[in-house]
Amino acid sequence: MIKRVLALFAVACLFSTTAAAFNGYVEVTNRTGYDIHYLYVSPAKAGDWEEDVLDQDILSNGQTVRVTVRQAAGSVYDIRAEDEDGDTYTLWNVDIAKHDIVFSEQDMD
Repeated sequence: MIKRVLALFAVACLFSTTAAAFNGYVEVTNRTGYDIHYLYVSPAKAGDWEEDVLDQDILSNGQTVRVTVRQAAGSVYDIRAEDEDGDTYTLWNVDIAKHDIVFSEQDMD
């Protein structure tokens, strides 16, 4: 009887637990030598880039911006910046819970 109750409890726990949503942020610093006009932060393997998180703003060379992520399924993201000339800088599979981003000219695609 006790084994049956424990087994039912284990099954109930299995189906009642959900993964905790990730809430956090990543700081992105521009050290490319150019102004960044677009910045995309998308869940890894999303297939499409999310909306530009800079909106109307520009991330000037040497500046840092904080991008907040709420209720995400995880903390691994792909991050792309696009400068004033249309050059792109992409970092793949970054765990933003552990690492902030510094884009440099060496990251150009």
